[in-house]
Amino acid sequence: MTFSEWFELLRTHWRKEEGQTMAEYGVVLAVITIGAVAVFTALSGGISGALNRVIGLLPK
Repeated sequence: MTFSEWFELLRTHWRKEEGQTMAEYGVVLAVITIGAVAVFTALSGGISGALNRVIGLLPK
């Protein structure tokens, strides 16, 4: 392999854009955050009710 072939191989390898970019990571993070907020919102009534039942069972 000559130097020019080796250099061309490195140059083409350097130009490859593989993997996720920071923008894609940001989108994934936003989707996970929205999902977590939705789940916590959906469960908030049940959690609140369970806590109120426990508080009601505690001696005063």
